[in-house]
Amino acid sequence: ARTAAELGRRRAEAMLNDQHAHLERQVRERTAALMASNQELESFAYSVSHDLRAPLRAIDGFSLALMEDLAEVLDTDALGYLERVRGASQRMGTLIDDLLQLSRVARGEFNRELVSLSRLAGEVLETLQENEPRPQAEIRIDPELRGHGDRRLLLVALENLLGNAWKYTAGEERPRIEVGSRQEEGETVYYVRDNGVGFDMRYVDKIFTAFQRLHSSEEFAGSGVGLASVQRVINRHGGRVWAEAEPGVGARFYFTLGR
Repeated sequence: ARTAAELGRRRAEAMLNDQHAHLERQVRERTAALMASNQELESFAYSVSHDLRAPLRAIDGFSLALMEDLAEVLDTDALGYLERVRGASQRMGTLIDDLLQLSRVARGEFNRELVSLSRLAGEVLETLQENEPRPQAEIRIDPELRGHGDRRLLLVALENLLGNAWKYTAGEERPRIEVGSRQEEGETVYYVRDNGVGFDMRYVDKIFTAFQRLHSSEEFAGSGVGLASVQRVINRHGGRVWAEAEPGVGARFYFTLGR
């Protein structure tokens, strides 16, 4: 009986070892396939970017040449058409840049470390203030904001969240932006709040989808890629991101960084 039991144990152990080895081979094969796929996607993205930029530069450059050389010959309507052609080609260039940025967020090394989100937020807002001065803005940043994550990716997330807050509070007499955190069931929830134009919560499911916008480009510049990048960053951290807003009152974006 003891011999039979020992033989049964060894057979079970051998089967487990075989299954473990099989799973390891599958993981290695799928990891290699995923890496190859990512490299192909990156090569494709850069190739498309290069191939599209050349004709766009030509369209923009020749349109400008026509406007400058034939300004006295062309009427107002014709000059307006050329200006619209230039504007469209420049917007396409911006879309290409945003698409490449979105593709990069999902790739690259991921290094989790203790990061001062307060410092990152301060750097982002300082840059925004330099590029588009708004001395009347009320800025509040919790000085003790820290989290474990990839510094490069967290900077991308804050650049997009705070950039949106800065953009959508432009029409406010006293714009207000707040960066802080709170505890929920033992988990740290970080947030970015503003008192800008806000949005209708009926469309909240669209805001994290690439190229989906709730405001027209005539009202506010942008391509609708920023919040999609934020979601990808938070997903890579194993966290969650969501939003609350009210038209004319402001927006609040929340995120976690996993555990």
